[in-house]
Amino acid sequence: MQKFSILCLTLLMVASLVKGQEKIPKTTKDSLKNTIPAKKTIEAAKPVSEPKPYKEIITDKAITSAGMIKVHKIEQKYFFEIADSLLGRDILIVSRISKSGAGVRGLMMGYAGDQINENVIRFEKGPNHKLFIRSISFAERSNDSIGMYRSVMNSNIQPILSSFDIKAYAKDSISGMKGTVIEMTDILNSDNELFYFNTITKRGLSLGALIADRSYLESVKAFPLNVEVRAVKTYTKSPLIGDAVIGASAATLELNSSIMLLPKIPMKPRFSDSRVGYFTADYVDFDANPIGIKREVMITRWRLEPKAADVEKYKRGELVEPKKQIIFYIDPATPKKWVPYLIAGVNDWQVAFEKAGFKNAIIAKEAPKDSTWSIDDARHSAIVYKPSVIANASGPNVHDPRSGEILETHVNWYHNVMSILSKWYFIQAAAVDPRARKKFDDKLMGDLIRFVSSHEVGHTLGLMHNYGSSSTVPVELLRNKQWVEANGHTPSIMDYARFNYVAQPEDHIGKAGIYPRIGDYDKWAIEWGYKWMPQYTKAADEHGPLSKLISKRVAANPRLWFGNEMDANDPRSQNEDLGDNAMLASEYGIRNLKRILPNLIEWTKEENEGYGNAKEMYAEVASQYRRYLGHVAKNIAGVYTDIKTVDEPGLVYKNVPAQIQKQAVSFLNQQLFRTPTWLIEGSLSGKIAADPTRLILNYQKDMLGSVMGVSSLNKLLNATLSKTPTYTIDELFSDMKKGVWSELYDGQQIDLYRRNLQKAYVDNLKKMLTATAAGGYTAQQMQQYNIVDVQANDISTLVKMHFTALKGDIEAVLPKREGLEKYHLQDIVRTINQVLDPEK
Repeated sequence: MQKFSILCLTLLMVASLVKGQEKIPKTTKDSLKNTIPAKKTIEAAKPVSEPKPYKEIITDKAITSAGMIKVHKIEQKYFFEIADSLLGRDILIVSRISKSGAGVRGLMMGYAGDQINENVIRFEKGPNHKLFIRSISFAERSNDSIGMYRSVMNSNIQPILSSFDIKAYAKDSISGMKGTVIEMTDILNSDNELFYFNTITKRGLSLGALIADRSYLESVKAFPLNVEVRAVKTYTKSPLIGDAVIGASAATLELNSSIMLLPKIPMKPRFSDSRVGYFTADYVDFDANPIGIKREVMITRWRLEPKAADVEKYKRGELVEPKKQIIFYIDPATPKKWVPYLIAGVNDWQVAFEKAGFKNAIIAKEAPKDSTWSIDDARHSAIVYKPSVIANASGPNVHDPRSGEILETHVNWYHNVMSILSKWYFIQAAAVDPRARKKFDDKLMGDLIRFVSSHEVGHTLGLMHNYGSSSTVPVELLRNKQWVEANGHTPSIMDYARFNYVAQPEDHIGKAGIYPRIGDYDKWAIEWGYKWMPQYTKAADEHGPLSKLISKRVAANPRLWFGNEMDANDPRSQNEDLGDNAMLASEYGIRNLKRILPNLIEWTKEENEGYGNAKEMYAEVASQYRRYLGHVAKNIAGVYTDIKTVDEPGLVYKNVPAQIQKQAVSFLNQQLFRTPTWLIEGSLSGKIAADPTRLILNYQKDMLGSVMGVSSLNKLLNATLSKTPTYTIDELFSDMKKGVWSELYDGQQIDLYRRNLQKAYVDNLKKMLTATAAGGYTAQQMQQYNIVDVQANDISTLVKMHFTALKGDIEAVLPKREGLEKYHLQDIVRTINQVLDPEK
């Protein structure tokens, strides 16, 4: 799931509407005033090319696809017949990779389904029989309430991207509608930013010039609200570092461009609030702040409104069906046995939309067995099955940049996502669910598919990840069979809280307490985002009441709290974690890993196969253990963030309490720095090529760098400025020394693992002190990239004092040590001396 790539679109500003459009209500005219610039005459730069009679251009040989635009194919040429009613309308072009090329894919981009560009355009007639395509931006707006409209327009003339000779004028014999015929062959065959890659994405994939003789148009199809262009493009290729195909000179991809007609009257937007997690689109408003500007942020959501006949019922609080349902179709290519589970994952959201006043608001169906139905039709949202080795799924959407209205979506369901689901479930649930200890049956795999389907559909409804949701649940309730089966182990399916790894075998918890589900937060988020509020004519009018509603509801029910996935400092907002105490939850998780490891070969074996499964799952056990350590480490020097409005009580930022940070250090001392010998499982010795010695040391180095790194120490230093007691660097050093150097105080032997750890400990702090004062950065660069100069603050002083104390403790026990232990400690002393007095 993230790469569960999410389509977050950049807003652009409207520049022209033309005469002859439908009349728009005055209130809408006012709100869109900034989209109606004065019409200007454009001088032709080329000799006039006179149009020819329609039948001379669109001959009897034409193969015509009728829709939003009539597409005519005559031999190898493509013509667009654009009705006059389309002139001046906002049209969105979204370009994606349809099929990726060998050697193209990078770490997080270049896969089938990835978006590569987006433009809003308008067709506009020019002088001398020309038709122009203008690029339209909505980034800056003004409703002219303070006289800014004309000034904004004068500073935002929309560029002409393309100019076409009008080949012929048309008049539909049935409707009488007039139109214009232009030839699109050259622009669709070329490499351009209007229909294909934007420059940044193209450069990021190391794609160069188009190789024309290895590129071609595959199809251009028209539908009622869109035109779909499929093209095979071959580019020169410079190999990326880490590419599977090194030295490849070319890359071929299939690209898809969707040309979509945006609604004539945009939906009333809903302004974002950081306390409810929605994907957003934004713009600069020159009207909202009389003495400056304001960046308005709109959430992305579907347009849900009651039918005219049901408006009064809705206002009375009765559930009604929306005027237009959100319908997902299941790709016909999907294996039949998984279809019911994908449908169930979509339909699970119905209960959330009931909180917003709509019943049957969202449904899933199998794609019609109808030759006229197409998955590319913009009227159809779909879960698209992709037979790919990618172990992932994603839920992007296409939305109107003027209002945030979601128009359609294709959930990308990659076949190999099932491999990662099976790993997750085995590692997190095999200790409590016997079904995970053998090859998964279709029912279990179907249940897991259903959960991922619900999660990805949540993204297509506009919802972000809520990494903080699981932190609202007390850990011990995750072991309470009655409670957790009734309420679920996290209040949000949009969290990355996969399965209930806290549950212990003796708790006898069933799948209702292990699987994720639509929870309290999800229902609340849909209610807040989708509640129809006709009493407010403008988004600004409803923003205040909606803000107060959040304050009231979240205060009454902490399970509705939203934790942003981008918060690097708040330990409550983490992926893959559970519960309100990472130390306790991780301890339970490790207990279950210790149950799984001795049974790894038995639970993963397949007749007539080798130990490949066991080796793979051993790596998963180790990775899960590493996650638990990371969940704990984020508490050290952590900062809680609770977004508040000025009328809400309490602080926005609070340091993690000192006792919790102290508990986190104690956990790491016990579970990591005291050698986790359970990872060195004897039954696997000689059967899989594992190197637990290196693995353990790497994990220890990672945690030392995290807990005692510059960033962590600097946050602890700054925390001392707060008025509330907090954990200090001195306390951290003292607690870490007791754990990592315990043999100095209890007389125990220092074994190989501990000697490696102690060397890494000293080396970690040594690098911090021996680095150049500014690391080669200028003062401006250090400010820009938030680089801490430890030589210029108390960190260096405290580290030196810590080294001095540690040196004294070592020297006190040296006479009592012999052999390799003594050499090791003497070497540590020499290293400390070099750091404290480099002149010697």
